[in-house]
Amino acid sequence: MFSLERIRDQFPALKRELNGQPIVYFDGPAGSQVPRCVAEAITQYLYQGTANCSGPFASSRDSDEMLRQARLAVADLVQCEDADEIVFGANMTTLTFALSRTLAKTWQSGDEVIVSRLDHDANVTPWVLAAERAGAIVRHIDFQKEDCTLDQAQFASLLNERTKLVAFCGASNATGTINPIQAMCSAARQSGALTFIDAVHLAPHRRLNVSEWVCDFLVCSGYKFFGPHVASLWGRRELLERLQPDKLRPAPNTLPGKWMTGTQNHEGIAGLLAAIEYLANLSEAPVSVPRKQRLDAAFELIASHEATLSQRMLAGLQTLSGFRVWGIADMNRLGERVPTFSLTHAKWPAKELARRLSDAGVFCWGGHHYALPFTTSAGLEPEGTLRLGALHYNSVAEVDRCLHVLEAGVLR
Repeated sequence: MFSLERIRDQFPALKRELNGQPIVYFDGPAGSQVPRCVAEAITQYLYQGTANCSGPFASSRDSDEMLRQARLAVADLVQCEDADEIVFGANMTTLTFALSRTLAKTWQSGDEVIVSRLDHDANVTPWVLAAERAGAIVRHIDFQKEDCTLDQAQFASLLNERTKLVAFCGASNATGTINPIQAMCSAARQSGALTFIDAVHLAPHRRLNVSEWVCDFLVCSGYKFFGPHVASLWGRRELLERLQPDKLRPAPNTLPGKWMTGTQNHEGIAGLLAAIEYLANLSEAPVSVPRKQRLDAAFELIASHEATLSQRMLAGLQTLSGFRVWGIADMNRLGERVPTFSLTHAKWPAKELARRLSDAGVFCWGGHHYALPFTTSAGLEPEGTLRLGALHYNSVAEVDRCLHVLEAGVLR
C-alpha cells in the first residue's frame, strides 16, 4: 500500500511553513527533499570516525565496507550485476565531463556524436567540447514541437558507421518526456555506436535497468532521488577497463578506483546508500526480500501515485486560459511522462509566475532549468518556462493548491 501520510512524515522539510501554511515543494526537478534516514546516515558516518580507504585500522575498514555496500545499492538501483562498474563522483556534470574527455581520446576527425535538443546542457556541452577537440562532428536530434518527444525518424537517419556515441536523457528535466531508451540504444548498437544515458531526471520516477536497455553508460545524481549531493556513473566493465581516464600515479589501475579522482565524499555516499534503502523500503516488504525486488515494487507504487498527480495537474491546467503545456498533455499517454510540467503563459513571464507562486508558498522555478538546448530550440529564451515538478511525496491537495494560486493570482 502507498501510505502518503507515512511517507511525508519521514521528510522534516515538508513540515516547514510560510505565512502559516505548509510549503508545497514543486521544485523537485532541481533537487528533492531528503528523508530523515538520509540525514542520520550522513551524521552517523561523521560521528563514528571518518577515515580514508584501505587502511589497517577499524575506521578505515568501516569506510571500505560502507563504500562497498553503497556500490551494491547503486548496482541494485540501476540493475547491473557487477558493483565494481559503479563509479562515484561529485555530480553528474563532473562525471560526464571526465568521461567525455576520456572517450574523445578514441575519436578522430570525421567521427560523429549524436546529442539531443531535449536534454539538460550537462549532457550536451561536454560532448560538444570533446568532439571539437577530436575534430568530430556533432549531430542533434530535434523534438516534435506539439508534444516534446524526440524525432525518432530523424534519429534513425542520423545514425551511420561514423557514429561513435549517442547521448540522450532518460527523461527530460524540462518537459517530463520519457524517451524510448531501449529502442534508441538498440538502434545505436546496430550502428556500432556507444550510448550514454543521463538518468538524473528519470531516477526518482521510474525503475532504471541498464541490463534491459543494453546501454553502455548511465549517470544519475543522488540529490534528485532523495539523497545528498553526490553522483554515480555506471559503465560496462569492458569499456571502463579499456578506456584510460586521467588519473594520479598512485591511483589504482583496477575498477572502480581507476575512475575516481581523489578521496570521495564518504559521508555523502553514506547518505546515498540510505536514500536507496529508503526507496526500497517504500514497498513495505520485509528486509529479507532482495533489495532489487523491493525497488521493483516501490517504483510501481511511485509510478501509480505520480500518474494520479499528473492527471490532476493536466486536467486543472486545461481549465486555465492562457497557459501552454510544453510536453505530453494527452491523458492516455501518462506512461510516457513524469510529473514535471513546463508552462508558458500568454501574458505573464515564467519568472514572474514562479515568484508569485513562491510568495504563496508553492516553491518552483522559472527559466531555462539548464535545459538550454530545449528552451533555445523552442524559441523560449530568454524567459524559459515555469516548471512545476512533483515527486512521490507530493499530494493531490498540493496540486489543487498550486492550481488555485495560478487562477487567483494570475488570471483574475
